[in-house]
Amino acid sequence: MVATSADAGPEITISLDSNESAFGPSPKALTAAAAATDHLERYLENPASILVPAIAASHGLEPERLAIGFGSDDILARIARAYLQPGTALLRSQNSYLKVPNYAYANDAEALAAPDSNFCTDVDAMLASLTPETRIVYLANPDNPSGAMLPGDEVRRLHAGLPGHVLLVIDGAYAEYVTDPAYATGEDLVRAHDNVVVTRSFSKIHGLAGARVGWAYAAPQVIDTITRIGLTFPLATPSLHAAVAALADEDHRNYVRNETAKLRDEATLKLTDAGIHVYPGHGNFVLMEMKSDKNLAPKLDAALRQEGISLRRFASPAFDSCLRMTVGHHAETRAATAALVRLYGEMA
Repeated sequence: MVATSADAGPEITISLDSNESAFGPSPKALTAAAAATDHLERYLENPASILVPAIAASHGLEPERLAIGFGSDDILARIARAYLQPGTALLRSQNSYLKVPNYAYANDAEALAAPDSNFCTDVDAMLASLTPETRIVYLANPDNPSGAMLPGDEVRRLHAGLPGHVLLVIDGAYAEYVTDPAYATGEDLVRAHDNVVVTRSFSKIHGLAGARVGWAYAAPQVIDTITRIGLTFPLATPSLHAAVAALADEDHRNYVRNETAKLRDEATLKLTDAGIHVYPGHGNFVLMEMKSDKNLAPKLDAALRQEGISLRRFASPAFDSCLRMTVGHHAETRAATAALVRLYGEMA
């Protein structure tokens, strides 16, 4: 429950505006994190020596191709710092993860945007938007806020069209939620090429958003660069042990994946039946657009807040007619969906 002050409006009792896992972390991760607080006066020396082998074993990856950080945001920021400078550019799909241009701005580089297709990355448009200054091509797959997924063959086609000096960064924060067999995480590209980085997060399906743990998979020389410019002590002790325990709890991970997909698909069907346009999504959220009236989304958002339900709206004009709903607990998701359907029927 998220409470607000009396001056801020009604109390928010169903908060589905941030892409956290409503199912929380594995109980084993919570136990491990609690146990790790016994020696908080100590620095955690070389956390990679503990977490990297666990990630490698869990995902079938080579340890020398792995780096860790405090959330994938830290990893992405380090990649940008290593590969961008004044006179260079980062390219992304124009309505992809809205934070990405900041990685370019932080390094005095240019942020380029390629036209998309219904909020999905358009490979031909991305390749046509390359410039001689481009050093990083960023691909969120699945994307946020759209939930769009680019199939593995299209990701490979994108990479094949890049010059060798351009780094393809595949942000797979929501990878564990994807059930479509056409999806590819990108590790095969990393093994075959030196100019691909895959980043992943413990914040989503593992439910460790507050712990801030992320990792990268890339060629050893890229990993060396990412590691060298990281902090001396990149992870808190409880975060490290929570992440190791989370990797070992496959049952919890499968439960979260299955229940999230069930609730996401159930909400999509109900919203679509009500006449609301829902974009095909592969994460733990649903993006919907009120195509009939561009002013309907803010009205629905305000009405939902009056009922104690908080969804996400975005500052980008491209999403003026949209709302995004994160999958919550069963009762939360179904209550928010029912309220949306009812209010849309009254307002549309």
